[in-house]
Amino acid sequence: MKKVNLLMVLGIFMFSQVWSQKASILQLGTEAPSFTAMSTNGKIKFPKDFGNSWKILFAHPKDFTPVCSSEILELAYAQESLKEMDVEVAVMSVDILDQHNSWKAALEELSYKDRNPVKINFPIIDDSDMKISRQYGMIHDASSTVMNIRGVYIINPDNIISAIYFYPNEVGRNLDELKRTLTALQTTYAYQNVVTPANWNKGDDVIVPVLTQAEKDEMKLPGSKYNEVAWFLVFKELKF
Repeated sequence: MKKVNLLMVLGIFMFSQVWSQKASILQLGTEAPSFTAMSTNGKIKFPKDFGNSWKILFAHPKDFTPVCSSEILELAYAQESLKEMDVEVAVMSVDILDQHNSWKAALEELSYKDRNPVKINFPIIDDSDMKISRQYGMIHDASSTVMNIRGVYIINPDNIISAIYFYPNEVGRNLDELKRTLTALQTTYAYQNVVTPANWNKGDDVIVPVLTQAEKDEMKLPGSKYNEVAWFLVFKELKF
């Protein structure tokens, strides 16, 4: 009887461990889980191989699907502008590497939206064992137990997760919004005690959440870079 009870307890524990792996979602402010995997660019170690850059991990549930194909192409056309922002991109899905290579080759032959074909320089990672998807909390049973959801993870130079997006399969991701978020995160990373308001774009004023006494005094001076809309809403001009 004791042996049966022990086996039952062990079985429940193992099930709970597997379930927690599948159900847990990473939290903002935590360190990005590291992994080693094969990709269309060879073997990579993430995030180590990407150094002190900002990083985007872009997840796709399936190769050769139309929405994902459009997103990969848009990412490829944005490669240079992302590089200029000091951003490195890695893409993953649960398909095997041979299929990734075939998909990449097919995409590189397309003239998408009247633009010339483009080379895909970022890696597309083989996650056919779903290990990375589980590490990053991308197996959502309500959607699928055999494919990851469409996630985006923005990781700062300290390898801390700064933003997470989950998208439904029916809706393509917006690269302009991704860049806007990256610029906002880079701004708040570079400047202490500032946050960005709704609809913020580069060049707009930022918000100062907590004013020091020196800032309160400066706000009273002519030509101040501070703009007090309310005692709880104070804007500040930044020079970019």
